[in-house]
Amino acid sequence: MSKRYAQAATFVDRTKSYAVPEAVGVLKDMPKPKFDETVELSVSLDVDPAKSDQAVRGTVLLPHGTGKTRRVIVFCKGERELAAKKAGADIVGSADLIEKIQGGWMEFDVAIATPDLMRDVSRLGKLLGPRGLMPNPKAGTVTDDVAKAVTEVKQGKVEFKMDKTANLHVVVGKLSFEPKKLAENSPYSILHVFKNSKK
Repeated sequence: MSKRYAQAATFVDRTKSYAVPEAVGVLKDMPKPKFDETVELSVSLDVDPAKSDQAVRGTVLLPHGTGKTRRVIVFCKGERELAAKKAGADIVGSADLIEKIQGGWMEFDVAIATPDLMRDVSRLGKLLGPRGLMPNPKAGTVTDDVAKAVTEVKQGKVEFKMDKTANLHVVVGKLSFEPKKLAENSPYSILHVFKNSKK
């Protein structure tokens, strides 16, 4: 246990439940690191992770974004290339982009692909899969509307997926955010997660 962790622990009363705005206030009062920490919301779900019909996975577009600039690549052809670029995609391509990644280039945070290219993109499964970068329809990253997908990612769309112990971890912003923005991002994420958990 680090000294900063020990100091931070003294700010929390483990016998008390905190409303989101109050919890954000406590977080803001804790000892600050030398960098802008990412704030993550953890949710424990009352489901059986062994049952596939109880799995919780989805995406949420945060009202105030994540505070992080995400590098987005798009696998597409034709007119969609221009649409993706106009929406803010960092790199757009097809066979050339696949070859670049096969060569070891991995300088991106999100990959989006059109359905017609997924057969080719699937060759990157062993490279992208373990890193959580493989385009997926459930995450909205396999779509014909690449412009919309790029725009949402750039605005702060995040993906969440239940782990093997039925817990979820969702990014809700940066420590430098105003308390109000962190507080508004947090319950929005909780409501979205539980909405998905009931489907």
